[in-house]
Amino acid sequence: MTDTPNTRVAVLVGSLRAGSVNRKLAEILRDEAPAGVTLDIVEGLDQVPFYNEDLDGADAPAAAAALRERVASADRVLAVTPEYNGTMPAVLNNAIDWISRPYGAGAVVGKPFGVIGATPTPYGGKWAHGDAARSAGIAGAIVVEDVIVSQSAVDVDPATDPEVRAKLLAALNTLVEFVPEVSAA
Repeated sequence: MTDTPNTRVAVLVGSLRAGSVNRKLAEILRDEAPAGVTLDIVEGLDQVPFYNEDLDGADAPAAAAALRERVASADRVLAVTPEYNGTMPAVLNNAIDWISRPYGAGAVVGKPFGVIGATPTPYGGKWAHGDAARSAGIAGAIVVEDVIVSQSAVDVDPATDPEVRAKLLAALNTLVEFVPEVSAA
């Protein structure tokens, strides 16, 4: 890995459950992040009200404003999420809604964005991960396709399996090292 000093990654965990495998994965990545990389697990997503344009603006709810500030101050964004009923959990969708506004100038605009996670299905959450990547891309993030890891938790514990952990750390490294292409305008 190249030397990437002081890279800050905002981490949005799509599960609110205290014992969530995805929360554990986010914590493992935070604890094993390379030197010079800080993973900031954004807490309080359960306190952010459902997006409502009537609530938005200069007097946006404090939890929504804090979410936007944490993402805006990050260099990268990583969603670590399970899949609920074939899509991303409402808490993650809501977080993306808040950080996407104002449209074209939201906190996620221009930031490299990756999605990883595990779910106890054979597909490992690929639909949720695809939905989160699509939503973030529409919101203006730069989705890093090589940082979409959908891990099945049917026959393996993603938090303890060395191969899975290596794959997730490699995805984090790819996100950190990603350099957006500069278009010649």
